Amino acid sequence: MIDRIVSELGPWNWMVLGIVLLVMEVVAPGVFMLWIGIAALIIGAVSLAIWDAAFWTWQVQVLAFLVLAVVSAYVGRQIAVSRQGSVDQPLLNRRGAQMVGRTATLAEPIKNGRGRIRLGDTLWRVSGPDLPVGAQVRVTGAADTDLELIVEAI
Repeated sequence: MIDRIVSELGPWNWMVLGIVLLVMEVVAPGVFMLWIGIAALIIGAVSLAIWDAAFWTWQVQVLAFLVLAVVSAYVGRQIAVSRQGSVDQPLLNRRGAQMVGRTATLAEPIKNGRGRIRLGDTLWRVSGPDLPVGAQVRVTGAADTDLELIVEAI
C-alpha cells in the first residue's frame, strides 16, 4: 500500500510530508517541526526539478532530507538564540534581581546570617551580617535561586 502511494505521488511525497509537519507545528507549536517541514518542502522542490535523474533514488532523497533537516534545525536554533539576546526587559522573570539597589527595614532580625525584610507586599528572605529588627539595609544581590536577597547595612 505504501509503495503504491509513494509511486503514485512521486515527488509530491515530500511536499505532503512538509505540509503535514507544518500543520503539526501549528497544532502543537514548539518551533521544531517548522524546520523539519521546511527541509521536506525543499527536498520536494528539488525532487520536482530532478525527479527523472538516475541518481535521485529514494535512498538519496532520504539522506538529503536527513542532512537538510539537521542543518535547518541548527540554523533555526541559531536564529532563536540570536533573537533572545535583544530583550527589552532582561529582569522580567527575575524578581530578586529587580530588587538590587533598593533599601528596606528589617522585619525580622538577621541571626546567623539569615533574616527577613518587607519590600512592597512581599516578605523576602535575606542573608547578610547579623543585624537587629528595624535596621536599614540595602539589597546588593540575589541568590542563585532568586528567592533570597543579599543585603548589607546602610
